[in-house]
Amino acid sequence: MNRSPLLSFCVAGTAALMFVFAVFPAQAASRAELDRKATSALSELYKKYPKAKDLAGKAKAVLIFPEVLKVGLMVGAETGDGVMRVNGKTVAYYNTSGASYGLQAGAQKYGYALFIMTDAGLSAIQKADGFELGVGPSVVVMDDAMASKTSTTTINKDIYAYIFSQKGLMAGLGIQGNKLTKLDK
Repeated sequence: MNRSPLLSFCVAGTAALMFVFAVFPAQAASRAELDRKATSALSELYKKYPKAKDLAGKAKAVLIFPEVLKVGLMVGAETGDGVMRVNGKTVAYYNTSGASYGLQAGAQKYGYALFIMTDAGLSAIQKADGFELGVGPSVVVMDDAMASKTSTTTINKDIYAYIFSQKGLMAGLGIQGNKLTKLDK
């Protein structure tokens, strides 16, 4: 049987992903545990980026994913659960999942928070069955430089995202899509 090198590499990458997910099975946290982790993650985020707390005060909602697991070898996948808070109270639970393809290898765990600033951004996430990040409302990913020059008076996009607590090693370039799905109660 003569397989192309790309097909063989993709098969090996898929097998590696299946192995990693088997070794580190996704364990759905209880709602109470997820809420506790989200509170802790926000506290950590606000310590690193104090302006994020100001942003939260102006946001229509904050969607916090305290732990997202990402693995990849050519083909990559990621998943994690999170909570949506309005005025500091949890109103819904969501899953983030994604797939990617490209030159990549490794595994990492990280968290992220979406500060939803407009009614249009909030509506898009609440109404869509599987809202895709990067499609629809504008999303700005905040890094150290962006966070230092952003204030509540310069906010003009639908959603601002902060990534935090990165652990592990994931290297590469690729095409990626992320999807947010509301979880049933």
